[in-house]
Amino acid sequence: MDKVLSVPRALSGINISPCVGWKTFTSTRVLCSSRFLFKTRVTELQRSKGTFNWSCLYQRDKCSVISPVVFWHRTSFVRTVSTRTENAMNVFDRNMKRKQKNWAAALEDAEQYDYLRREVGSRIADRVFDVARTFPLALDVGCGRSHIAHHLNKETVEKLFLIDDTEKALKQTPETEIPIHRVLADEEFLPFKENLFDLVVSSLSLHWINDLPGALRQIHRVLKPDGVFIGAMVGGETLYELRCSLQLAELEREGGFAPHVSPFTAVTDLGNLLGRAQFNMLTVDIDEIQVHYPGMFEVMQDLQGMGESNCAWNRKSILHRDTMLAAAAIYREMYGSEDGSVPATFQILYMIGWKPDNSQAKPAKRGSADVSFGDLGKINELSTTNKPRNSV
Repeated sequence: MDKVLSVPRALSGINISPCVGWKTFTSTRVLCSSRFLFKTRVTELQRSKGTFNWSCLYQRDKCSVISPVVFWHRTSFVRTVSTRTENAMNVFDRNMKRKQKNWAAALEDAEQYDYLRREVGSRIADRVFDVARTFPLALDVGCGRSHIAHHLNKETVEKLFLIDDTEKALKQTPETEIPIHRVLADEEFLPFKENLFDLVVSSLSLHWINDLPGALRQIHRVLKPDGVFIGAMVGGETLYELRCSLQLAELEREGGFAPHVSPFTAVTDLGNLLGRAQFNMLTVDIDEIQVHYPGMFEVMQDLQGMGESNCAWNRKSILHRDTMLAAAAIYREMYGSEDGSVPATFQILYMIGWKPDNSQAKPAKRGSADVSFGDLGKINELSTTNKPRNSV
């Protein structure tokens, strides 16, 4: 295994307000595993649109990469902070999330909790294969145990950098036919020089980023012109069954409720965020994966095994036993299946964005069309009139 390169931790303070506002329109059937049954589900849901408020102030440790040798230098800078401090919010405890992921990676049976990451990683790889080119240098942001790399081949990606802030998970990344270089660093602060990578991928890690617009801008910065970013993150529909059950149980037993499921990004805002990061030729689509479990406690156990427990600063530290039992009963009553299992829905948002380049196709100038939309209904008449007559 290659040596894991360590980047010093950066200090950050970012904010995001919970956003729910999405509309699902597609779904794909997933393979069954030996323990869990994956099903498809298509829904049409609308929620009130939330808003993003962002700011950050940090020092950054940065490096320039000349593969395969990495030369480090320290650069400090300050990003302007909003003067409206009441809007400043640092939603996720990144240090707690790092501990959760390290704990999950240390489990003896850690691989049995990777079923969702493996599935989403394969779908990211499918989208990479859809791009008809070879990528000399690629980057996997928030790789975990690298669930994308083993789906790729050397004909598509010639060299791959893996970056994650979880040392135990990074050391467990398997070897593949693609040469791999591992870098231990925070995904919020990419320690690479500009215009370096031909491809950047990310699978199920960006939903824990506080400064998501800043992270997308950094991905755009490290991409070469005409480079592509292909990513997947958890969307607002995720675990709505668990969220509703816990809220109803707390209202009944304690007279109020606290958030137990982290806020997620809305699909309606994702395209705007990519556009603000100066990506173009954007593609955003949605899959919903529904996993069936024996009960609510098994759902929570697997979330813990995935390292996906709630790490929001406003999370409630104690959940009473009576409330938990009531939530499990509500979960089964409201969402239970005929076979006795209960579903857990994972909404996955897929995104593709390209870094602008002069070689890319550009739309025609406004008013340059020589055919009117009003003539579209006359196409059949025109084709019949212009059709040459057969000679007798």
